[in-house]
Amino acid sequence: MNSVLQRVYEIGIIPVIAFNSVDEALPLCKALMAGGLPAAEVTFRTACAAECIAAMAEAEPEMCVGAGTVLTVEQVEQARAAGAKFIVSPGYNEDVVKHCIDIDLPVLPGTVTPSEVTAAENLGLKVTKFFPASQYGGLNTIKALAAPFVGHRFMPTGGVS
Repeated sequence: MNSVLQRVYEIGIIPVIAFNSVDEALPLCKALMAGGLPAAEVTFRTACAAECIAAMAEAEPEMCVGAGTVLTVEQVEQARAAGAKFIVSPGYNEDVVKHCIDIDLPVLPGTVTPSEVTAAENLGLKVTKFFPASQYGGLNTIKALAAPFVGHRFMPTGGVS
């Protein structure tokens, strides 16, 4: 497993954050680090996402900051330029996945069906996002998918409590 994904796995919980302003990024970054949670997925659902990733990556180089809700190759490039250490997308977008592989940037595409997991596995991915977790059966579905895809890991997001 890629060292960044191994670190994500070891941390165990990755807060998903949608910032409304860059001013929000550093205080939350510092609080997460002080609380022993050195990771965050900053979503591209707001216009300031790349700026927030850059501010966090610069302030706390040891923090594992990734970009989430990445829908396009252009967003991958914005996230990478800002210092994102990994990419998360809500679904399986082959262009995004292949681009991340080409530039050696860890990617966790959303997968909820055996066909999507197979597509990810065929490109060498062993970790994917399971989203939206609660709407697609949560832990029971993850267990069912994990049975035939031995060694595949899922990062559940959406409705996880």
